[in-house]
Amino acid sequence: QVQLVESGGGSVQSGETLRLSCALSGRDFYTFAVAWFRQTPGKEREFVSAISWSLDKKYYTTFAKGRFTISRDDYANMAYLQMSRVQPEDTARYYCAAGARPEEGGGYFFDAEYDYWGQGTQVTVSS
Repeated sequence: QVQLVESGGGSVQSGETLRLSCALSGRDFYTFAVAWFRQTPGKEREFVSAISWSLDKKYYTTFAKGRFTISRDDYANMAYLQMSRVQPEDTARYYCAAGARPEEGGGYFFDAEYDYWGQGTQVTVSS
């Protein structure tokens, strides 16, 4: 079992930088891939970014490339999503997720590949 707790969300102005944090715990959490998804009420969750357990591979969806940065620090039991130059369309609830082997399933982009989820943290961007 892996537990995840997100934090760092809030209300910010367009163009600012925000850093989301995900605290991980549980047995062998460091062997899991970690991903960030986001969701607006009434819509499906959409993939944002993912990082492999070995730290050598990172994945970003189109809107995140060049603006968002995913990272993890297993010694600190943390994963992060730094969001730069945020825009109003980035407004959503952001979730941290962990999966054992998404690379051997449907891939890092699919939420079904992640077994554990946090409760999310809200990000609201105003113009």
